[in-house]
Amino acid sequence: MIASDERSAILLTLQLSAVTTVILLVIGTIIAWWLARTRSRWKGPVGAVVALPLVLPPTVLGFYLLITLGPNGPVGQFTQAIGLGLLPFTFAGLVVGSVIYSLPFVVQPLQNAFEAIGERPLEAAATLRSSPLDRFFTVVLPMAKSGYLSAAVLGFAHTMGEFGVVLMLGGNIPGKTRVISVQIYNHVEALEYAQAHRLAGGMLLFSFLVLLAMYTLNPTGRRS
Repeated sequence: MIASDERSAILLTLQLSAVTTVILLVIGTIIAWWLARTRSRWKGPVGAVVALPLVLPPTVLGFYLLITLGPNGPVGQFTQAIGLGLLPFTFAGLVVGSVIYSLPFVVQPLQNAFEAIGERPLEAAATLRSSPLDRFFTVVLPMAKSGYLSAAVLGFAHTMGEFGVVLMLGGNIPGKTRVISVQIYNHVEALEYAQAHRLAGGMLLFSFLVLLAMYTLNPTGRRS
């Protein structure tokens, strides 16, 4: 039987992962398309910034997000000035942190997929007087579907397993910012190993099944 606090954490984590993945697919498409097509000298620095969460400790990222979004940070002062209040220790704050933390897991598969398309299909569509927007939706999106599947799965699964960033930025508020990973931490801290094992084992099984489905349904995703 799942306790109410665990059920709340599971539902909140699923909601956070779904919202974050949708936002990441939109933002990630823009960034990945630019990185795949540009010859700007800024490609390297932008790519490095996007990939930074891959090597940066989550607590470090969470700490600087907390400072930036806090009452004395530039973003925090802006959100207060426009009447949105402060983002730390709210669901919206968790979304912001999750989008930044999971960004490379969405951008990199999409960038690889866009680069694999090459110029020839787009040039062929251009000869038919297709607009850039038409070429993107009728040529690029269908040819990059494996990249989108990989990006969506990786973004969703990675958000599900967040800990350091969400704990630093969202705290441990039941029903508001307490996600599964934080709930597992609470169980371990209270020496409730059976409950922690149940949640952790469920996360392990979920992650395996998600990745198994991705590699089964989209075998080319490993190369996109």
